[in-house]
This record gives sequence, C-alpha cells and structure tokens, in this order.
Amino acid sequence: MLKEHKEFDNEFIREIKALVEARNADELKLTLAEMHPADIAELAEELDSEDARYIYHLLDNETAAEALVEMDEEERSELLDDLPSETIARKFIDAMDTDDAVEIIRDLDEEKQEEVLAHIEDIEQAGDIVDLLQYDENTAGGIMGTEMVIVNENWSMPECLREMRQQAEDMDDIYYVYVVDDEERLQGFFPLKKMITSPSISKVKHVMDKDLISCHVDTPIDEVVQMIEKYNLVAVPVVDSIGRLVGQITVDDVMDEVREQSERDYQLASGITEDVESADTVWKQTRARIPWLLIGMVGGIGTSIILGKFDQIFVAHPEMALFIPLIGGTAGNVGTQSSAIVVQGLANNSLKVGNMLKQVAKEGLVAVFNAIVISALVFAYNYFFGSQPMLVTGSVSISLALVILVASLFGTFVPMTFEKLKIDPAIATGPFISVTNDIIGMLIYMGVTLMLMG
Repeated sequence: MLKEHKEFDNEFIREIKALVEARNADELKLTLAEMHPADIAELAEELDSEDARYIYHLLDNETAAEALVEMDEEERSELLDDLPSETIARKFIDAMDTDDAVEIIRDLDEEKQEEVLAHIEDIEQAGDIVDLLQYDENTAGGIMGTEMVIVNENWSMPECLREMRQQAEDMDDIYYVYVVDDEERLQGFFPLKKMITSPSISKVKHVMDKDLISCHVDTPIDEVVQMIEKYNLVAVPVVDSIGRLVGQITVDDVMDEVREQSERDYQLASGITEDVESADTVWKQTRARIPWLLIGMVGGIGTSIILGKFDQIFVAHPEMALFIPLIGGTAGNVGTQSSAIVVQGLANNSLKVGNMLKQVAKEGLVAVFNAIVISALVFAYNYFFGSQPMLVTGSVSISLALVILVASLFGTFVPMTFEKLKIDPAIATGPFISVTNDIIGMLIYMGVTLMLMG
C-alpha cells in the first residue's frame, strides 16, 4: 500500500487522542495503516507515553520497529522505560536490522540491556548485537549493520546465484554484493551486471571488481561521512584489523549522524553547551545556556573596566564613545566570519591543521583588503559628513583597520589550535570569539587614541 506523507494539525491530533481514549482499535488501525512509520513516530511524540504505547501495540512488529527508530531519543527512552524487556525484544528488536537494534539497546541501562538481549529469539542476531555494542558509538563499528549479501571468490556462478537468492530473502535493501576469500577477508564486490552479461564465467573471482572503498571498525564517523561524500557511495564495507568483512554502513545510517553533528556545531557556535531542543525542560535549557552567558557577562565587565581606565579620553573627547559599538561589533563579526570558514574547512577535511601558517597568511591578506575598504569608508563618512575632530576620525579609522586584522588572524588561529588540542573547534565560532575580540577591540581603540593624543 502506498503511504503518503502526513501533515499533522491540531484537529488531527485531537481526533487521534479521542480514538485512543475510546480505545477504538479498529479505527486507529485503519488510520495508522495509511501512515508512513516516520509519521507514526512523529504522531507518537505528540502523545503521552501511555497513549503512545497503545498506538505501538496496534502496529505489526515491522512497522512498530521502523517507527521506533524514527522517534526522538528522549521520547523513545520515555516510551521504553515502562515497557517490559520481553516486549521490547519481541515487538521491536526482533524486527530490526542490527545497527538500529544497537542504537535502541545502547540507550537502555545495563541491566535492561541484558534482559532485552536474553529475550531476543534469533540467537545469531543477539550475538551480532552484543558484538556491535563493544564498539565506540562514534566509530564505524558502532553504527554499522551486519546484514549483507556475501559471496566467496571461489564459488561458481550457479552456486553464487543460489546463495545470493537465499541471503537476499531476509533483507529489505541490497546495496552491494561483497566478495570474500576463504578467511572472510574482503576482496571486492560482485558487479550484478556481470551476472547478466557473463553467466558462463566459471568463478566469482574472475568477474569481481577489486576497486572497492572500505573503512576500519575504528574509523571515526566523521571520516566515514567524508568518505561517502567524496566517493559518492551508497554503502561502505567495514573491515577489522586483519581485513575481514564484519559489516557495512549505508548512507541512511550516517544521515542522522550528519544532522546531529550539524546541530551540535550550530548550538556550540551559538553558545549552547548541551544538545537541547525547544521541547526540553526549563532547567535543561537554562543549564545549557548559562555558561557562555556568564562568560559573556565577564567579558562585558572586562570591557567596561578597560574603558573606565581611559576615562580621561572620554572627558576630552566624549564623541569617542559613539564609535564603541562600531569597533566592538566589527571585531566580533570579523572574528566570527574567519573562524566559521576555518571550522567549515576542518569539518569537510578541505583544511588541514598542518597548513595553519598558510591559512593564517591567506586570511591575513583577506583582512588587509577588508581593513582598507572598511576603514576608508568610515574615514570618508566622518571627514565629509561627521562633525568629529580629526583626532577622532583618524583614531576610529586606524583602530578599525587594526581590529579587522587582529580579529581575522585570531579567528583563524584559535579554531585550528582547538582542533590540534582535540577540542571541538565549533566553540571558536561562538561567544568565545565575540567576547575576546570585543576586549581586544577596545584595547586597540584606546591604545591608538592615546598614541594620537601623544
């Protein structure tokens, strides 16, 4: 049956809640049968835990498993907390691919993990899940699945086709047919086109394609994502330390990781220290936001202290205060731009930490051009349209030029240093750069003015 994307509105949610409250199972089943599992997951998130559990109870195991995988992690954990371990295993895990099952089980506490594993009917699947749980969740081994079509290089063509049909019966999607040797080491992949064009070839190894990109079980997820993007892959085979094929990562496996990484970087750049969503509690959102707000407050106090030390300048030239927002804002904007470019380059692997000096020099050259343009425009405005003394006009223009140079270099140097120290460089695109450059900008502004005043 074709399933269309469902847009939820308040009226539809109220109708579903009324059906759930009335325990109208027949009507609910008809409605759910027309919905995609991802839409069912979204619907379940709109309901309380008890009603969501009732919805899942009405679904067949395969649909329930697919919908559960699509749910938000926190909503899913809340749903599973009150479910018996046997229900989790029989209703959900048994119908899942191993990579999805590992994602679900990993979020459970250790005791419940063991209980769920004990209730899985397929012993081989349970063993695969146990093996995958040993890998770090941020590596290829932690997100790979073990469902693959595998043939031996020494098989004849009829034997190969027979095995392929048998293995494919239990799979939803087939991306590649992998070829291994007698020790299960990855040798290449079997081009399905050859099966049609060369049916009389004696053995698989005579037609297999050895030009295959693979990754190691310990390869970080970020590198796997870059590999899939660079080589336009739909799946990547995963091998162990001696080259044995142990799993594969499909493009849909890494999409969630890409999205989550983008959200984490965006929140870090915005000064949010934890992964939060709009539906999270007030306490969690406050806890995630307050650290950088406190740092910003300290930075603001530091700036006011600096300006207070130069009060004689403002007494002599009060119009100097008019340009404080311009200096501080320009410093923050320039620093954020520079750091954002560097962080993006580090993320997509187009920029290496070893090229720090080259990137700093390049950013410095860009900063020189930006400084000339901005400072010249401000000077022209103050000279022709402003009523400020030449001292103020010169001080603002020179300070802006220096601030742009310093902020650009600082915004380039800091994230690359963070990357070298194994600290997420996305931090450098947020309040850290803005606060630091604001203070540096004020020091430069006051220092230049003092020098011009003699």
